[in-house]
Amino acid sequence: MMRILMLCLLLCAGLAHAHKPSDSYLTLTVDGQEIRGQWDIALRDLDFAIGLDANGDAAITWGEVRAKLGEIDAYAMSRLALGTAGQSCPASVSEHLIDDHTDGAYAVLRFVARCPVPVEVLQARYSLFFDIDPQHKGLLRLAYQGTSSAGVFTPEKSSQAFTMTRPSRLTQFLEYGREGIWHIWIGFDHILFLLSLLLPAVVLRKGHAWEAVGAFRPAFMSVLKIVTAFTVAHSITLTLASLHFVSLPSRLVESTIAASVVLAALNNIFPLFRERRWAMAFVFGLIHGFGFASVLSDLGLPSDALALSLVGFNLGVEVGQLAIVAGFLPIAYLLRHTAFYRRGVLLGGSLLIAAVASAWLIERAFDLKFMPF
Repeated sequence: MMRILMLCLLLCAGLAHAHKPSDSYLTLTVDGQEIRGQWDIALRDLDFAIGLDANGDAAITWGEVRAKLGEIDAYAMSRLALGTAGQSCPASVSEHLIDDHTDGAYAVLRFVARCPVPVEVLQARYSLFFDIDPQHKGLLRLAYQGTSSAGVFTPEKSSQAFTMTRPSRLTQFLEYGREGIWHIWIGFDHILFLLSLLLPAVVLRKGHAWEAVGAFRPAFMSVLKIVTAFTVAHSITLTLASLHFVSLPSRLVESTIAASVVLAALNNIFPLFRERRWAMAFVFGLIHGFGFASVLSDLGLPSDALALSLVGFNLGVEVGQLAIVAGFLPIAYLLRHTAFYRRGVLLGGSLLIAAVASAWLIERAFDLKFMPF
């Protein structure tokens, strides 16, 4: 188990970014033989791929972007292919903009693709940044006859086909549920926060030492309280933020999430909340909900099934979260009597988590980046 924890932590450290992982946002609107598109691509990713910062001052200006527009168009459009009925739909960029997302400035490419026949099944091949960043995702929002659906391009799913039918409510619900599961599984800060709270669930602190719980029920009840508190809290703020009732600055949210991981991990070494970890889960769960909402905001909620898609995404997050708990708790319970678990996994793992999260906190709070990947 310690090897698994170490592997997860090293992976998280290697993927520590000042903000969220690399994504681009592709919107396609199909109307007969015409496809109108908008593609939002992070300037930091384009800078890494083709070099935008001409003077090397770490501040990308509109002038530097404008000087590279032709290169940006060629780079991006060569990595997106649209077609239907086995025939290509050539695309050309018609407009350039700059927009701010929750994690920084993005180049916006608006384009039009024309197909030889009306689109009934849209075939799309996406390969932006996959050769330099295997963690990159292309988040698709596909609009057709007043309805919308979502999709995700990854290196494993770089080519996909979409049938031009009005998606059913069930389909939209399941799509957003899948997005919720995927987000919690790639949300390393959310995972480490949850693990930090779960690590002591199978032991009890006696003075300055940890002793194994005598039965499974106390451990299960501790986990249940933590997961319930976290779920209730992030569901509240996810809903409020997604419906635009409350909004917080991205840097504040991301920095506080990193700080929550640090505190949760250090609490296992220098107890502050002791057995009230559920209270920590609830308080910081409110902030984690804003983090989930930023992803859902970028995906977009379909106006014709807003509530259903929001519920689907939230339930997807819970399913992903429960899968992590289900994998962790039985193993931890079996190892609870061992010094290996108490010293190596609980204390050693908490120190490693605190170290990784501290790096995230510094990066996010001061807009720095320690690692080039």
